Amino acid sequence: MALLGLGYAGFGSDALDDWREFGTGLVGFQAVERGNSLLAFRMDDRKQRVVIDRAMGEGTRFFGWEVADSTALDALAAKLEAAGVKVTAEPAALADARRVRGLISFSDPEGNRLEAFWGAETDETPFRPGRNISGFRTGPLGLGHAVLTVENIDPMLAFYTGVLGFGLSDYITKPFRAYFFHVNARHHSLAMIETGKSGMHHLMVELFSLDDVGQAYDIALTQEGRVGVTLGRHTNDFMTSFYCKSPSSFMIECGWGGREIDPPTWQAVEMFDGPSLWGHDRVWLPEKDREVARDMRMNAAREGKRAPVQVMEGNYKLMSGTCAWWDGVREGGG
Repeated sequence: MALLGLGYAGFGSDALDDWREFGTGLVGFQAVERGNSLLAFRMDDRKQRVVIDRAMGEGTRFFGWEVADSTALDALAAKLEAAGVKVTAEPAALADARRVRGLISFSDPEGNRLEAFWGAETDETPFRPGRNISGFRTGPLGLGHAVLTVENIDPMLAFYTGVLGFGLSDYITKPFRAYFFHVNARHHSLAMIETGKSGMHHLMVELFSLDDVGQAYDIALTQEGRVGVTLGRHTNDFMTSFYCKSPSSFMIECGWGGREIDPPTWQAVEMFDGPSLWGHDRVWLPEKDREVARDMRMNAAREGKRAPVQVMEGNYKLMSGTCAWWDGVREGGG
């Protein structure tokens, strides 16, 4: 598989001060100033993982997908062009701004700007979180996952699986239609919810400690209107998380305990138990759909549905003072 993981994401916003306070004080990012118009956030030893750019329009976004080296980048560009996708070889100036050595850009069927890169720069100074947390689970799993709202999933599904090589993890059809995709052992690095409208739904970051998530939830509860989805646990990736409204028009999911899979042997299935085992009341859903989701959670409780793996915090470790990957034994397969 050419793509290794979601390396970085960027969003256009004029609210740099709000983003700085939100990113450091609630999520736990480390803020890195990049002049008057750009704010970058660190999550680990990478120089930047999330970028907020005042020069971009509100609501615009880009996603950086990592490949192994320049040869892999050239091969991906050739594959895209053979599929009729316009590819731009970005200049060194933009690669420098992204803190990478090589960079191309292209768009998916709904116009989302995608970038592929190799040679991400690391920082010699240790990651210093904005609040007292144990760190983020990144490493070879990438920064987390991105979830898009889309007009029509079908052409997006064909593009991401057929052209870019994403694997389908699983999907649901109720209370909304959503598909989940992987490029590495993280259960999903990308997901799409069919809403009839193209947009950014949320960006997930995974913390090493459940207590880090709980303490972020406490902070969010003190800020009126900040919680977008209550604390809960997902049925497919077993993530315990909540969603908070960012200063832009999307949410950040703060999670813990995400499932790992074995991509070569994974078999995608339709999930019938709803998106969550418990919790995760989605305030953004229409009331009718919220009621459907509640009924599904109540049914899961009546039937005693449980995640098959109890994830313990001892399975995580930090490496070299940065946010390294999970070192425990996980249960995979479909």
